[in-house]
Amino acid sequence: MIKLLSGYHLYFDKNDVLNSDGRKLFEEIARMLVYEHPEYKKVVSKARRNPSLENILKVAEIFMDRSEAEKVLKAGIYGPYSFGVL
Repeated sequence: MIKLLSGYHLYFDKNDVLNSDGRKLFEEIARMLVYEHPEYKKVVSKARRNPSLENILKVAEIFMDRSEAEKVLKAGIYGPYSFGVL
């Protein structure tokens, strides 16, 4: 999940929706998550239908808290030189 969020420019398009490479990576994450924890199937299936940034962040909240997920996302968008944005 960190790879997906930190590689924002590689895996998301200009409309904040997963591109084909992002979908492949997300499907691998989703498949493992639903296999291990079937109770998260509803959240994952919603993100599969509409792979927007907001839905991907909801799935990321399963792994880490919201602020940590947004911090990783901002690092992916702005890079290592954030100039106080984080």
